[in-house]
Amino acid sequence: MKKTIILTLSAILALAASCQKPDNPTYEPAAAPKLVSSDPANGATGLTDDALTLVLTFDMNVKCPSSASITAGEAKVGKVLAYDKDVKIELSGLERGNSYTVTIPKGTISGFQNNPADEIRISFTMKEKEQDPVHSTLNPTADLCNPSASQQAKNVYKFLLDNCGKKTLSGAMASSPNTTDFPDYVSGQIGRYPALAGFDFIFLQYSPTPESYTWVQNYNDISAASSHWKKNGLVTYTWHWNVPNSEADWKKGLENYDFSGYNFYTSKTSFDINAALTPGTWQNDFIMKDMEEVAGYLKNLQDAGIPVIWRPLHEAAGNYDLYGSNGAWFWWGKGGAEPCKKLWRLMYDQLVNVHGLNNLIWVWTVDTTPGCEDQYDDWYPGDDVVDIVGVDIYENNTDAKTRQYQALVDVTKGRKLVTISECGNIPSPDACFSEGNAWSWFMVWNTSDKDGNLALSNDDWKLNTKTWWSTVMGSKNIINREDMPNLK
Repeated sequence: MKKTIILTLSAILALAASCQKPDNPTYEPAAAPKLVSSDPANGATGLTDDALTLVLTFDMNVKCPSSASITAGEAKVGKVLAYDKDVKIELSGLERGNSYTVTIPKGTISGFQNNPADEIRISFTMKEKEQDPVHSTLNPTADLCNPSASQQAKNVYKFLLDNCGKKTLSGAMASSPNTTDFPDYVSGQIGRYPALAGFDFIFLQYSPTPESYTWVQNYNDISAASSHWKKNGLVTYTWHWNVPNSEADWKKGLENYDFSGYNFYTSKTSFDINAALTPGTWQNDFIMKDMEEVAGYLKNLQDAGIPVIWRPLHEAAGNYDLYGSNGAWFWWGKGGAEPCKKLWRLMYDQLVNVHGLNNLIWVWTVDTTPGCEDQYDDWYPGDDVVDIVGVDIYENNTDAKTRQYQALVDVTKGRKLVTISECGNIPSPDACFSEGNAWSWFMVWNTSDKDGNLALSNDDWKLNTKTWWSTVMGSKNIINREDMPNLK
């Protein structure tokens, strides 16, 4: 037994001796990590954000234990994260027009065998500072775009010009589109009547109306608009233009009085504006007949000496894709700016030059979503077919809407009056004038409570309390119907 142990120990010692390193070993050191790419790239220009993350990618897995030695000039170096082959370096405090060099000293980044990377320098330049935009000053033209405009239309326009920057007119949109139900309600609650009453040709396809359709007014009946005008109020019409999905839907409406295949929302109709602008198509036949019909109702108003502030094709400007893949809110905006402008000009030509309507004051409307103002120039139909530019604003505040105001002034270089053509909560008149916003009028969209009854405010427009309505309508900056002159 003893002999076996001795032999075993001897073997172990011999084996250990054979594994001893030589006195003068030679090793191949591990290669240093090499930078493969960076984002932003070295020499990048035109960067815009005041903070970014520099991403360095190497040819092997790396580590970077500390950011203390990393510098970036006057910029701040924040968190540094090494993962696999990437090192991410957070930078902040970057200023427009400046150049920066991120310096990572040798050895700050290394491989996992402590093989140090060489010094790395990444330089980039920020975009030059943008000059403050040069805004236009409001200086609207003295005449309407239609040289044959009626005297009453000229009188209304001159009145608006005379009050530009001095007063803003109050307005309320009817709930039942051929009545003054909401303006009447506001007057009953506040004791002052809106200067503008808004009407809508939204039920054009139902008019003239069979007796069984008592819920739709006949547009040949102009008594509501006439009464308001006779009391010195101003009349404005918009048109939620319902169109059929197909030629079959159109015929079904004409023959069976079934308009279930009609709509004006882009998401609910496949009606093609480009086809509608092409003579010989059923879509073109449809819009030409519809424009002829609406011209007849507007002619009734002209024959009665009533000028109309006319606001068709509203909220088309800016195909913002706000409402999903269908793009613009209404079908007349879905095809983009060019066909929409063609439709506007076609309508102007038909109503003015073909049907002889000279009582119209033409209002072009945008939907001012932040960041989309640079699109308005593309959508604007032109000074020769527009008298006033408007904006539809639905915001949960009563601010002066300076951004929207200046965007509208800039579109026409100040050559047209500007208005709040629709709103929910009413902007503060005092704030508007304090900020120099010369809104011609505001038009509050009709409001109902949860039971469908007319109301001054609801869950959507909570700020339009009775107190706020009274404050607005009683402001020295507001013109109500009681304050209106006879413009006949």
